[in-house]
Amino acid sequence: MTTHCPILFSPVSFLGLHLKNRVVVGPMTRTSATDDGRATPIMADYYAQYANGGFSLVIAEATYVDEEASQGWWNQPGIANAAQSDAWRAVTQAVRAAGASIILQLYHSGSVSQGNRFTKQNIAPSAVRPPGAMAEHHGGSGPFSVPRAMEKEDMHKVAQSFALAARHAIDAGFDGVEVHGANGYLLDQFLTTDTNLRTDEYGGSVANRVRFPLEVLQAVRAAVTADKVVGIRLSPTKSTNIEYTWPGGVEESREICSTLGAVGNVYLHVSANLGIAEPVFGVAENLPSMARRFSGMPVIACGMLENPARAEQLLASSHADLVALSRAALADPDWPKRIQRGETPLPFDYDALAPNSKIETAFAWRERKRAQMQAGK
Repeated sequence: MTTHCPILFSPVSFLGLHLKNRVVVGPMTRTSATDDGRATPIMADYYAQYANGGFSLVIAEATYVDEEASQGWWNQPGIANAAQSDAWRAVTQAVRAAGASIILQLYHSGSVSQGNRFTKQNIAPSAVRPPGAMAEHHGGSGPFSVPRAMEKEDMHKVAQSFALAARHAIDAGFDGVEVHGANGYLLDQFLTTDTNLRTDEYGGSVANRVRFPLEVLQAVRAAVTADKVVGIRLSPTKSTNIEYTWPGGVEESREICSTLGAVGNVYLHVSANLGIAEPVFGVAENLPSMARRFSGMPVIACGMLENPARAEQLLASSHADLVALSRAALADPDWPKRIQRGETPLPFDYDALAPNSKIETAFAWRERKRAQMQAGK
């Protein structure tokens, strides 16, 4: 395999972070924390692998922000208290020692929690049962429950929880934080017409539906110093409802991205199930390009960019500033070094990894794949 990607592997300044290349590890749920949400030594080893493999920036997995309704899975890490913050410090130190920067994704499950040790009732914009079923590889089964519709007091508490979690993350040594506003979780539930049936100033129009994600992003940006990176992840599609997309198309994208970009000194991390480089909403433009154009902020693109030529073209066209890999990174943490050496990375095998998302499974699977490739199988 040969490739030439001068932009992909060129250094870049990203909101003050000095990165050696433009290849990012996207956030992926690992459910390998302790029962009380503390990061573990194996998590430090896991994330350091990516830094050693040549990734310049790691976005660590979705991490719950409070000790109420935000936790989404059993053994999910948290960043809601000092003990959890202290446990993450070993992870940030290991990644930085290996030569990469690291950001933490801040998360609230909303109506799709399937493992929460603090509450038995989920919360959401409206009392709407989420579509689809709980994921068996995360320990769930059957339909989701009907959540409690949030009061404005709940919304204020959640926004403050995100802000406090951001401060805990910076205390733990993270270079910044990313607000999870995608994939069918709480903030995305406010953006989504199927799950947000509110009739107050947080429902109805796009301007109203983006109001709560905006308030959370503002709270987080205000909670940490200007030199720390803050971003938000967005997706018009979602894992809980693959048929949904932003119904307003280009104009909805404009409203959402411009509103969030107006916070200033933030990035937008956009993803899509069908490939982030593909045109969307029936026009000849992709989502990263729209996000960058409408927000005026830097953009990370994620979604089927494991082909380095496709990633290079996205960057060359100025549609994104960085590209994030998820499945490709999960399969091969040495992806950047292999591509630079002209080697073929380990292929992703969903059947091998999906039944158990724990880190131990990923480590064992990679070693088997490496042995098979060395044996010529």
